[in-house]
Amino acid sequence: MIIYFRGCVVREKLKYISDATETILKRAGVDFTILTNETCCGSVLLRTGFRDDAHEVMNDTLKKLEESIKEGDKILVSCAGCYNTLKNDYNELFGVDLDVIHTSELITQLIADGKLLVKKTPNIVTYHDPCHLGRHSGLYEEPRETIMETCTLVEMDRNRENSRCCGAGSGVKSAYPDTALLVALRRIKDAEDTNAELIVTTCSFCILNLQNALEHRMDELNDDTVDVNKSSINKVLDISELILMGLEDEEV
Repeated sequence: MIIYFRGCVVREKLKYISDATETILKRAGVDFTILTNETCCGSVLLRTGFRDDAHEVMNDTLKKLEESIKEGDKILVSCAGCYNTLKNDYNELFGVDLDVIHTSELITQLIADGKLLVKKTPNIVTYHDPCHLGRHSGLYEEPRETIMETCTLVEMDRNRENSRCCGAGSGVKSAYPDTALLVALRRIKDAEDTNAELIVTTCSFCILNLQNALEHRMDELNDDTVDVNKSSINKVLDISELILMGLEDEEV
């Protein structure tokens, strides 16, 4: 059984990611359930220094997970922050070894097992490595393997362990939104340099911040008083949305 842990941002702001993920799981015949009483994993509180509050939230979430998980169950997450927290921080702080899997890992496995059939699309994609999934958790190849099943992947110069941060993490987007935007705009420029059409990533915080930066970039392009080069990038997508495009004849 798969326990799908959506995460706060997906649950509250980016519901289309959980919709895409659930569609993929159903198409592949995966037995899964969603926690109706899902609470925060505690990542944001932990990264911003509110350790006592974080531990309280994390203990509550761990209790709910342990009440729902049976032997052999896996916890599926869409967000890189949830992945790092549930898999690594819960182990370090509470000594628990939760079997956590990211959507990119599961999708790669489903395709390899022949349970999920995807077709090639003409999309040219570049992949942004989230800090939590890459540098903190060492997951670099699975998302790329998934992307290459359905699209052409072109790499930014700064990738994998040398990837530039999106600028949103550790409370920066909340406390210093201008700085977060500037960092994300640099990442948009990295992506534009590849001539890709889409940025794909595996973290809901990265998606929000890169989307904001791309909107800012589009506003510049529509401003006749600003001299800027045309952008090749037209969307920022979660990896589940990209795979959905390979399953269905529709644009996401």
